[in-house]
Amino acid sequence: MSFTISKESPLGADLALLMARHTADMHADTPPESIHMMDAGQLAVPQVAFFVLREAGVAQAMGAFKRLSGSHAEIKSMHVLAEARGRGLSKAMLDHLILEARAAGVTQLSLETGVQPTFVAARALYTKAGFTECPPFEGYVEDPNSVFMTRSLA
Repeated sequence: MSFTISKESPLGADLALLMARHTADMHADTPPESIHMMDAGQLAVPQVAFFVLREAGVAQAMGAFKRLSGSHAEIKSMHVLAEARGRGLSKAMLDHLILEARAAGVTQLSLETGVQPTFVAARALYTKAGFTECPPFEGYVEDPNSVFMTRSLA
């Protein structure tokens, strides 16, 4: 498996498919009031570090982290195209986000994900990477459709 992961603008013209698929997946079985995804424009701000995984130059996955306050950040917009899944790209992107966040001085990395069956693999990935469930953070509230997770990077 040969791929690159690099920091890019979420507004890249060839990222439309990734963004569209991510949006569709988020809306597939999650009530609108429980969707906390950021669109490309919301991701294109200084406090967000956005990364794209490419194979032969083709965008296959994306992920970001958003600086919340001080040394706390949140993982946002983790997505791998369905046809590229099952090859370890999600783990590669998550590992990259953790390394980049740590290099940026982040010592606490948190996330919000869904409880629906479509998020089982994501929750397993996060758990295997050392994330544990936690209370809502930074403006989130208890939501029966959300799971909040965090881990120390210190």
